[in-house]
Amino acid sequence: MASATLSSYTTPLFLLPPLLVLLFLFLFLFLSPQNEYHLTDFLYSSTIFSPTKTSNTTLPENPSNGSLGFSINKISDQKQSSVKLPLLAGKHDKKNSSLTRIEEDLARARAAIQKAVLSKNYSSDKEEAFIPKGCIYRNRYAFHQVIEMVKIFKIWTYREGGQPIFHEGPVNNIYAIEGQFIDEMDFIGKSPFMAKHPDEAHAFFLPLSVAKIVHSIYQPITSQADYSRDRLQCWEIFKKREKNDFCTTHAPSVSYANPELFKNFIRVLCNANTSEGFKPGKDVSLPEVYLPFGKLGPPRLGQPPNNRPILAFFVGGAHGIIRKILFEHWKEKDNEVLIYERLPIGKNYTKLMGQSKFCLCPSGYEVASPRAVEAIHAGCVPVMISDNYSLPFNDILDWSQFSVQIPVAKIPEIKNILEGISRDRYLKMQERVMRVQRHFVLNRPARPFDIIHMILHSVWLRRLNFELQVPH
Repeated sequence: MASATLSSYTTPLFLLPPLLVLLFLFLFLFLSPQNEYHLTDFLYSSTIFSPTKTSNTTLPENPSNGSLGFSINKISDQKQSSVKLPLLAGKHDKKNSSLTRIEEDLARARAAIQKAVLSKNYSSDKEEAFIPKGCIYRNRYAFHQVIEMVKIFKIWTYREGGQPIFHEGPVNNIYAIEGQFIDEMDFIGKSPFMAKHPDEAHAFFLPLSVAKIVHSIYQPITSQADYSRDRLQCWEIFKKREKNDFCTTHAPSVSYANPELFKNFIRVLCNANTSEGFKPGKDVSLPEVYLPFGKLGPPRLGQPPNNRPILAFFVGGAHGIIRKILFEHWKEKDNEVLIYERLPIGKNYTKLMGQSKFCLCPSGYEVASPRAVEAIHAGCVPVMISDNYSLPFNDILDWSQFSVQIPVAKIPEIKNILEGISRDRYLKMQERVMRVQRHFVLNRPARPFDIIHMILHSVWLRRLNFELQVPH
């Protein structure tokens, strides 16, 4: 059994390892940012998810016992992870008091979620405009208790660091979610989740923009000798396709360089690849979102289901083995399954998505791309073609209810698979896509149940799985 010890120092933000340039993620600390309160070890329960499954997870309606070591995806048979703090001397009594209050907040939240799951009841002290219902949710009663998160969850955003590396990120194009989230959490006094003091915080946010690091200070690979996994492995690819669908990251492997530094972190990253170290029970899968310049989303050109003549649609570069297989079998070879490497002149990408029943979302060089979110915005049923991809918000949303999963090995059968979906089933799935849209919409400022709240909710669930034992 591992024991927790206190760190003797805090790594300065400007000395974070150079391998952080591999990341397109947000990092959340569980504990106090003060030097003497950083834990260098803790116990983590991985019982809340199956690391190898990103869908088709069965959610029990009732917990198996009185404990609550869980996310919405699964009620655990074990108690949540706990970390015991060493006895702290007199001058730290205030810190102990703060930590006690924080743990009491979390205990109340756990109890509220557990009560909602057991009673199968929605409870709130105020009238609400939206109540989650239906099969798109793994457990709608538990998810409804996001109201507890809004009331309780506080995040301290580090003030250290200067622009453009810290406190600033891209707010448009393929990396937009990074900059939009940083801006939301760094706009002092605007977000209800912002802690006024570190002692109030349940988690701590490093407002670090990896996109800005790559743009501003990263030294590119210039010779074969420079090429190694300890540097930006996909840099040569990045130079050729910086506007295409990829994350500049082999992010899960970054913690291999300094495991101790990352033990107290929740990694929120788009390359949620379980084969590269992404841990669904601890890390958060970040949806990749493409934003047109000056917009918070694409134009809504989606047609009603009876006005979608295209069976399936995809446009994108030949990035990675999955797309090469897709192009080999389907590129410009079928009048109903429209697969292009480059969009034909005169065609409108968003309009074509809005005219399609199914939108293919194959992995590129990395498992994620913006197409899943684009498909949902267009009212098009996403067809996920990937290996080892932990889907965004999978602990909350049941993707099997509003998307199609096609294994890479069955790419040659895409048309038969999609044609085999009955009209009735398609209509139900398309209607669920429309209902799930609210969880992938970006608002500024953020609103309940939108994409930023969903990201925070995913972090919140993982924070609930930790209990710090305060000495008495």
